Amino acid sequence: MGVMKVYGVARYMSVARVIVCLEEVGADYQVVPVDFAVGEHKTPAHLARNPLGLIPAFEDGDLVIFESRTISKYVLRKYKSSNTDDLLRENNLTESTMVDQWLDVEAHHYDPIVFPISYNAFVLPKIGGIGDQKLIDTNLEKLKTILEVYEGQLSKTKYLAGDFVSLADLSHFPATYYFMATPYANLFDNYPHVKAWWENLVTRPSLKKAAASMFPVA
Repeated sequence: MGVMKVYGVARYMSVARVIVCLEEVGADYQVVPVDFAVGEHKTPAHLARNPLGLIPAFEDGDLVIFESRTISKYVLRKYKSSNTDDLLRENNLTESTMVDQWLDVEAHHYDPIVFPISYNAFVLPKIGGIGDQKLIDTNLEKLKTILEVYEGQLSKTKYLAGDFVSLADLSHFPATYYFMATPYANLFDNYPHVKAWWENLVTRPSLKKAAASMFPVA
C-alpha cells in the first residue's frame, strides 16, 4: 500500500486537523495541493474524491474518504498502538463517549463560531481580502457563551473529555490557532482554565508540525 494522500492545502483549517492526527501517529503521508484559484476543487477528478467539492479528501490505497473529522478518526484507528496516545479511548465506553461528546461540541458549537472569526479577522487579510466586521462581532458574543461552558468543564478535568488528551482536544487546534493571531486573542484571558488548556495543547509536537505549514501567525 502506498503513501496516504491528503488532497487540499495545508494552511486550510480542515486540512490542518488531519495533518495533526497523521503527525500524532507518525504516518507517512503526502499533501496533494488542490488549487482553488483555478477551480480544481470542482473538477471531475476532485469531485470523485469529495463530491461536495471541498477539502480535504483522503486516499489510502483503494479507500477514498472525505470530511476532516472522519479522516482523523480513520487515521487514529488505523495506527492505534501502545506507542501513541489513545486519542479515541475506544477501549473504554465511558471515556470514548466523552470524546465523542466533546468532538460534537467542537464540530457543532465551537468551530462554527471560531472559524468565521479566524477567517475574517486573520485569514482573509492574509490573502488580500477584507473581513466582515459585523460577522466577527456577532460571533465574538457567541464565543463568550461557549467559553463559559468550556471553562466549567476544564475547571474539573485537564482536557475536555477527562484527564487525558484526545481527538476532542486536537480538533480544536486549527481554528483556535488562527484565532490566537487575531486582535481578539485576549478574550481567552477571561477564562483561565481554557487558556491553560490551550497553552498546554500547543506544546505537542504534532501541532507544531502542522502549524509550520499554516499561515505564519507571528
